[in-house]
Amino acid sequence: MPALVVVGAQWGDEGKGKTTDILGTRVDYVVKPNGGNNAGHTVVVGGEKYELKLLPAGILSPNVTPVIGNGVVVNLEALFEEIDMLESRGADTSKLRVSADAHLVAPYHQVIDKVTERFLGKRAIGTTGRGIGPTYSDKAGRLGIRVQDLFDESILRQKVEGALRQKNELLVKVYNRRAILTDETVDYFLSFADRLQPYVTDTSRLVNEALDRDELVVMEGGQATMLDVDHGTYPFVTSSNPTAGGACVGAGIGPTRINRVVGIVKAYTTRVGAGPFPTELFDAMGEHLQTKGGEFGVNTGRPRRCGWYDAVVARYAARVNGFTDYVLTKLDVLSELETIPVCVAYDVDGVREDEMPMTQTGFHHAKPIFEHFDGWQSDITGARTFEDLPPNAQAYVEALERLSGCRISVIGVGPDREQSIVRHDLID
Repeated sequence: MPALVVVGAQWGDEGKGKTTDILGTRVDYVVKPNGGNNAGHTVVVGGEKYELKLLPAGILSPNVTPVIGNGVVVNLEALFEEIDMLESRGADTSKLRVSADAHLVAPYHQVIDKVTERFLGKRAIGTTGRGIGPTYSDKAGRLGIRVQDLFDESILRQKVEGALRQKNELLVKVYNRRAILTDETVDYFLSFADRLQPYVTDTSRLVNEALDRDELVVMEGGQATMLDVDHGTYPFVTSSNPTAGGACVGAGIGPTRINRVVGIVKAYTTRVGAGPFPTELFDAMGEHLQTKGGEFGVNTGRPRRCGWYDAVVARYAARVNGFTDYVLTKLDVLSELETIPVCVAYDVDGVREDEMPMTQTGFHHAKPIFEHFDGWQSDITGARTFEDLPPNAQAYVEALERLSGCRISVIGVGPDREQSIVRHDLID
């Protein structure tokens, strides 16, 4: 059975967690291949809301084996806080598996993340301060600490000493902070070793063997396409590859294992943090979308910037990910509106651009060109088939499908697991 990848098509917060949770009732493994506890998923099951940051959303489905892949950077303190939260609410986390090759977020990564952002001033990226970027930097610079290092104290100490030799020079001489002690950091990591060990395994082998047995694997991407370090709005991006290709690397499987790539796209657009956002609203309508959509970060509580649907971004995401299907979420948030604008192209310095501008400068200067669609002004949260939607809502969905370059297979009309309209089955 081939694998299925779930990818955010905008700047994150599109509803990937709900989609994975829905799929999780029918699949065997859900793998998180990238990111850390810098991005969260909100999942509503039976009216109960769960906020997941590091754990795959599939952990709420009892038949699923949830996997944290090698491409994830793991904050152990956050991991066990989340496990304890779920267990206190009756969830079973015993099937969780964590890659021995995943890198660990150290306390010094969080310190560096925060002081660097402050040092950048007006050029700050808008990170969560969780230490994700510095951890990925150390991974690329071959100074990282991996999960497996916790079980060999000698190697752990050597690696921490090597990392701190560099970090302390930076902290003390550039940022005027105190030096971080090796013993302090080693003891911090070792305090988690015994509890972590039962979860640790070779997850690449685990997932590949599951696919060999014709079991269904869903890979749940963190963040989103426009935050990809290569394909997003650089430098206002994350530090990993949350596009479909990155899922292969972060899970340890080959691209021939994948046959479905599902993009999650909101019926409007949001982003958190700094960076260009062509359709952003700065008026009462932006506040309406923010309030009606509950657009506040799962991790930080920060209000999300809100704007209209951007079909240029959707087409771009479909191209770089090779989407086979789109899941359109939060259609119900638009139900009170008389008219709904959709960005169909950009005006870049007087020239119409129907596709993503090639340069950062071009995207920064992009002004949206809108088409307007009639609203439906009725409650759609009870709709369970496409025909249940008002004609104008159907027309809006069909227009987005035409403009976005990929079929819309599922439509979200509310936050609960059951509030979804399935037009095409995501699992054949």
